[in-house]
Amino acid sequence: MSEITERSRLDSIVEMLKINTSASISEIAETCHVSQMTIRRDLQKLVEAGQVIRIPGGARIEHWRGAERSFFERLQKMSHAKRSIGTAASALVRDGESVVLDSGTTTLYVARELRARRNVVIFTFSLAVLEELASAEGIRVELTGGVYRASSHDLIGHAVGKSLTSIYADTVIFGAAAISFTRGVMVHDPDAQRELLQAGKRKILAVDSSKIGTEATYRLCGIEDCDLILTDKDISAEDLARLRRIAQVQVAE
Repeated sequence: MSEITERSRLDSIVEMLKINTSASISEIAETCHVSQMTIRRDLQKLVEAGQVIRIPGGARIEHWRGAERSFFERLQKMSHAKRSIGTAASALVRDGESVVLDSGTTTLYVARELRARRNVVIFTFSLAVLEELASAEGIRVELTGGVYRASSHDLIGHAVGKSLTSIYADTVIFGAAAISFTRGVMVHDPDAQRELLQAGKRKILAVDSSKIGTEATYRLCGIEDCDLILTDKDISAEDLARLRRIAQVQVAE
């Protein structure tokens, strides 16, 4: 199918969702006269572009505006790096294990790659992760309590921390806004859930290379507190060497 035809179909899907708010994959496939597999690929492209949101069995239009759009803008930034990190992170999770997934755009890419796993339990306070994995047959998602925050499409508050203190999963996969060689792993979010760092046996930090050697507003933990740091191949040789003097680092290809 030509690029022009595909672009026209993507535009038609967006217009359909604007009119109906949401639609199932089968409804969209029937309207566009293509297979459901084609529509799944189309929806993935529209999700990555921040135009639609996946829901179980279908999609809905992305209504958010202003500051609330920032989550989708962040999702697109460094998308190739985040995709490679997501693939590498998912390879570290075995069938039958349990994982705590942080809220954030990089961990959402991890969630997408985890769809193929079987008998895996995901604990999260991210609504984006929930939506991504809700239709995955081999995944059970357990959502913490909390108050909804639209800007990051997640839950915050005391109830999140309380839920996390009762969990001890095989692996915690979390993100960060920056890795400072003087101040440690940092975030911009004053509501960052520090309890997640104690919610599993193994702590994996998934962070793209653009954040290494930078600083954010709040310190989350020390670099040495991470059992593994996953980043992408664009990391500089100097930064990689400095990180490896402090923690174990894996570069995703």
